[in-house]
Amino acid sequence: MSAFYELHPVVQALIATIGTWLVTAAGAGLVIFTGRLSQKYLDASLGMAAGVMMAASCWSLLIPAIDMSKGLGYGPLAFIPALSGFLLGAAFLRATDKLLPHIHPRLKVQEGIKTQWQRSTLLVLAITMHNVPEGLAVGVAFGAAAHLTGAERMAQTGAAVALAIGIGLQNFPEGSAVSLPLRREGMGRLGAFWYGQLSAVVEPVAGVFGAALVVIVTPLLPYALAFAAGAMVFVVAEELIPEAQSSGNIDLATLGVILGFAVMMTLDVALA
Repeated sequence: MSAFYELHPVVQALIATIGTWLVTAAGAGLVIFTGRLSQKYLDASLGMAAGVMMAASCWSLLIPAIDMSKGLGYGPLAFIPALSGFLLGAAFLRATDKLLPHIHPRLKVQEGIKTQWQRSTLLVLAITMHNVPEGLAVGVAFGAAAHLTGAERMAQTGAAVALAIGIGLQNFPEGSAVSLPLRREGMGRLGAFWYGQLSAVVEPVAGVFGAALVVIVTPLLPYALAFAAGAMVFVVAEELIPEAQSSGNIDLATLGVILGFAVMMTLDVALA
């Protein structure tokens, strides 16, 4: 583990996001053994994913963004980078949601620009759309460590590791959320697995981009952290929680949110 902490932040981000991608692939791999999982399990998992992302947005992204802004000469307006970055992140995901053709696993209506693309492609795009901010968040968190030294750098790297673990945990059900519906629609097991893991290929790309960007352009760091937070909170509010509750398992989905939030909060405090 000590050798990992000595690597360049961009390399750390690449390794971490490859790990989150592989966890998605593991979740998608369930389709090899079964074509259906309990609806209660899926709803609880989506709720847990929402809780992880909300906690990560707070502890791993917004709070560090505000703390870093205090040293940039903003004075009493130190909230501006975090606020503007947060709103830009949410606005970016809103624009993507309106423009990119996609369909959520439990919905029949296509969203975004109308197209004749296959349903399998639209399902993958729906998951891919919110894997981008997840990869970006991990990358930016590791990139932030490049501007710190000593104990502060170790703490930030630990927080980035905690974020990657949290994102990885909630990626497992996301892989299943793509592969299992495709299998139920008649696609072969290997094809469903392929598309399920493919939805997270974008995470290493977004992770490396985010880490490299904040390493090179230091003033962007608090904005980038908050941007990733805004994008993730948008995904939680627009997609994860509504889908987790759409089958009527509202209490179970809510418990999943609480558990996911608690797990991510614990990881962040324990590893930072």
